[in-house]
Amino acid sequence: MSAAPQWEEVCPLDQIPHNSGVCALIDGKQVAVFRIADGEQVFALQNLDPFSNANILSRGLVGDIKGEIVVAGPLYKQHFSLDSGQCLEDEAVKIDTFPVKVEDGKVFVGK
Repeated sequence: MSAAPQWEEVCPLDQIPHNSGVCALIDGKQVAVFRIADGEQVFALQNLDPFSNANILSRGLVGDIKGEIVVAGPLYKQHFSLDSGQCLEDEAVKIDTFPVKVEDGKVFVGK
């Protein structure tokens, strides 16, 4: 049984534009935090793009591919599921995801 996550405050929800991401530093690791168009869904995953080896996923384009909410890496355009971290173009590649919650208008990421 895993322990409940410890929560780190990232920013107020209204500081993340809809269908966009921001980068946060959580325990020395860059985490990309995305807010979806409906304004309620928030996702967090590693900011490191495994294909370019650059911390840039928070700058990627958010979209939908066959019902899967994804972010496209800014350099090589691979798509990663915001829910699972799975790369849609390469099933052998999956990036880290983090629990995220919104309370009192603030975004928190679990570590």
